[in-house]
Amino acid sequence: MSHPPFNALVVQEGQPRAVIKELTRDQLPPVGNVLVRVDWSGINFKDALAVTGKGKIIRSALPFVPGIDLAGTVVESDNEEFPVGSQFLSTGWGVGEVTWGGYSRYQRLSSDWMVPLPSGMSTRDAMIVGTAGFTAALSVRAIKTHGIAPEAGPVLVTGATGGVGSFSIRLLHAAGYKAVAVTGKADVAGAYLRGLGASDVIERSQFESGAARPMDSAEWAGCVDSVGSRVLEAIISQTKRHGVIAACGLAGGHELLTTVFPFILRGVRLIGIDSNTCPQPERRAAWEDIAQLLQEASFESIAHEILLEDVPQACEQIMDGGIQGRYLVDLRSAGD
Repeated sequence: MSHPPFNALVVQEGQPRAVIKELTRDQLPPVGNVLVRVDWSGINFKDALAVTGKGKIIRSALPFVPGIDLAGTVVESDNEEFPVGSQFLSTGWGVGEVTWGGYSRYQRLSSDWMVPLPSGMSTRDAMIVGTAGFTAALSVRAIKTHGIAPEAGPVLVTGATGGVGSFSIRLLHAAGYKAVAVTGKADVAGAYLRGLGASDVIERSQFESGAARPMDSAEWAGCVDSVGSRVLEAIISQTKRHGVIAACGLAGGHELLTTVFPFILRGVRLIGIDSNTCPQPERRAAWEDIAQLLQEASFESIAHEILLEDVPQACEQIMDGGIQGRYLVDLRSAGD
C-alpha cells in the first residue's frame, strides 16, 4: 500500500543548515517497533546546534532528521502498551542525535523510548514542556526528594529565561518555594520571570566571577543550575548547610573549579540531572508531576508556536540568545 509523501527537516551533507524535504514512509530508517505520526515537537539548544550546524550534536550518518522531542499518535505497533491510535510523547534516548527525530510528520521509534500520554495532557501540552520542562521537573524532584522544604529558604534558578529555567520557576512556585531567578537579562526579563512566579530577579554578573572564597556567606537552600562553570562555582560556595544543587546544563561552560569544603563542612549536595537516559519509572513519575501541575496552571506564556518551515530561523535566534521560554513546533500541516 502506498502512502502520500510528507515533509521533514533534513540535515544534508554540504548544506550549512537543515532544509525541508519531502519523504515517504519507506525512507524512514528501519529503527524500533513503532511507527508514529508526529503532531508536535519543540526546539531545545541541542536542536538549534544540529539544525544550524554550529555544534557536533548529530552522531549518525547524513542525511539526518533532528528533533529530540516529539508527541503524536501511534500508526503501527507491535507493543501492547502503545496500540494503534494511542497517543504518546518521547524525549531523550538519543532520538534526534543518534536516530532520526521529531522534525518529521512520520517517524519510527522504539517503544522503550516512549511514554504514554498522561491523563489530562494533550500532545501540544507535552511539547510545550518537552525536554526543557522534563529536565526542570527532574531537577525540582531532586530538590524535594533530598529533603529541601519550601521553608528551608530561597532556591536559585540560573539561566532563568531559557526553557529549563522558565519551567523550573513555574514548578518551584507551584510547590510553594521562593524561586529566585538568575539571568543576564534582568533589565528586560524581570516582568516575564515574575509572571512565572519568581520572587526576585538577580543579575547573573553577580556570580560570573566565581567563588570569592571556598565558602562564602550561606544564602541559598537549593538551586536548579543550567549554566555551570563560574556561576555554579559561586553558588556552591553560597549554598546553605545540607542544601541541594541540581546540575542540569552547561550554557556557561563545562569547567568546574571548586573545593571539597562546602561538601564536607556544610553537607552541600550536588545532584546530576540526566534527562536523556533517565529510567522509565522516574521518567513517568516526573511526567505525572507535570500533568498534575497542568491541571492548576497554564504554560502558555512559555510557548512560542511555529511551523516546521520556521524551525531553521528559530534555531538561529536561539543561538543568538534571543528567546524567552520555548518554541513549540506544529507539524500537523506537514503531511497527512
